Amino acid sequence: MRYRKLGNTGLIVSSVALGTMQFGGKMNMGNLSQEDTTRMVKLALDRGINFIDTADVYSLGESETLVGNALKGVRDEIVLATKVRLPMSENFNRSGATRVNIMREVEGSLRRLQTDYIDLYQVHGWDSNTPLEETLRTLDDLVRQGKVRYIGLSNLMSWQAATAVMLQERRGLEKYVTAQMYYSLVGRSLEYEFQSFAEYHNIGILVWSPLAGGFLSGKYSRANPAPPGSRFAEAGAFVPFEKEMGYRVVDALKEVAARHDASPARVALSWVLARPAVSSVIIAARKPEQLEDNIRAVDLQLSEDDIRLLDTASDPGVPYPKWMVLQLDTAEDPRSKILHPERYADGGPWKDLRRTGWSG
Repeated sequence: MRYRKLGNTGLIVSSVALGTMQFGGKMNMGNLSQEDTTRMVKLALDRGINFIDTADVYSLGESETLVGNALKGVRDEIVLATKVRLPMSENFNRSGATRVNIMREVEGSLRRLQTDYIDLYQVHGWDSNTPLEETLRTLDDLVRQGKVRYIGLSNLMSWQAATAVMLQERRGLEKYVTAQMYYSLVGRSLEYEFQSFAEYHNIGILVWSPLAGGFLSGKYSRANPAPPGSRFAEAGAFVPFEKEMGYRVVDALKEVAARHDASPARVALSWVLARPAVSSVIIAARKPEQLEDNIRAVDLQLSEDDIRLLDTASDPGVPYPKWMVLQLDTAEDPRSKILHPERYADGGPWKDLRRTGWSG
């Protein structure tokens, strides 16, 4: 296993984290029992994973309960993360990032996880119905009370995350240290703005669904689409992408995988692990052999040719205003070439960045 710092903290976490959405039966995302959960958690720990990510909403608390049972006797040896924000019942006050809901749900998570503290407590998404300062002051209170060690955000747009961070700085509140976001070879929108935001503020990105719901495992093709009941059929609509582009990426993954005698999934994970600002990549396998293969991605070193092939196949282009920012700040500003010569290693400076895939 390889390890990294969790964002701009001193806490060290494994490069891959164990995801837990597949634990429990109320979400139809894996339906793993307590016995299966305990087996998968033990395998992850035996392979050096020290970081486990869950959420209160995963199977409406069942995932947290199963994880808590599986961690008996070893809880203090691992970094445990969970989330709050999404509805836990039909009661409308049991939803959102309000003080009332956060205070209630953190107690529920602590009880289900059988612990008296949470290492990383994450807000699962933006709440447009609650004042942002209410959310941030509540999270700060939880840290001061010792119930939470660090806080993170998830699924926010760049302006939302930036507004939160600046408000935390202005009010002297505990700052977000991580951002849990979707990122994969068929979902590179993170590179438009958020990745640069995270780098600038030293926020560690925690990647969810790096295999796009299982599509990037390489099992599916134009002639062999995902059958009903498969992981991708269940989760694929949750991470939509243009299917023809997806098949093109899978073709490239298979080509690179053949060079390294590796699985396409391992190659896809290795690509994400090498991206800027990534603290850890969350893997959520349903079978032990899948988990074993995913973990081996940390030791797979892709060549420049491998990365170039994958980048080209998955290139989403650069939308406005990013292409204009890069054009003015990088291609036309002579200081950039002097200060950052590595950006020009391929023969730049560029004259037109509107069709490049450079993430900057």
